[in-house]
Amino acid sequence: MINPKGLLKFLPTIGIFIFISIYFYASQLYPGGSVADINSIGFDWRNNHWCNLMQESGLNGIENQARPVAIGGISILCFSMIVFFIQFANYFEKSRTWNIAIKISGGLAMLSATFIFSKYHDVMSTILSISGTIVIIGMIRALHNNQFPFFKVIGIFCILIIGLNNFFYYNEDLIQYSPLVQKGAFLLILSWTIGLNFIINRKNVPQQRTELKNK
Repeated sequence: MINPKGLLKFLPTIGIFIFISIYFYASQLYPGGSVADINSIGFDWRNNHWCNLMQESGLNGIENQARPVAIGGISILCFSMIVFFIQFANYFEKSRTWNIAIKISGGLAMLSATFIFSKYHDVMSTILSISGTIVIIGMIRALHNNQFPFFKVIGIFCILIIGLNNFFYYNEDLIQYSPLVQKGAFLLILSWTIGLNFIINRKNVPQQRTELKNK
């Protein structure tokens, strides 16, 4: 029998898989146009950004039916990630300052991501990148202190790929590489999140948390 409380613990992972499903569905509704060819038909996985799915029109000027679906998908993902940041901070971080920093910066990053489809896209994207970097730094610190070297290294790669994506996105000569890097960032960060969500909620969590408090 499925335990509802048990499922709630894995809400971040469930939300991520729902988002991925919505992402694929929304991509089928996108009319077309990309950074490589504004007259292209459909969603180009190599040359379209995720945010293209949330715009009122495709880059080819045709009304974008993917918009409401994509906005719903990013809203689900952001809520799931906010839950994850709270879980992570409560489980790994003993410092009150860093505990709060992870929760606030994580929440701010996800709120900005929710409104990235608006006319303030570049502003929201910048807030997302800065806040996201802060929360990942806090998570890396906590993982280091709690001796999770593998997940710490993955976190470092997450920061690097975020920086690389922003470098490509804001450089007109390199923006064509940004869509692929963005998808790589999605894959890495979401996989990292799922792994940590399972670490936090595995069966011996109560015992581990007691041990951490006694250190």
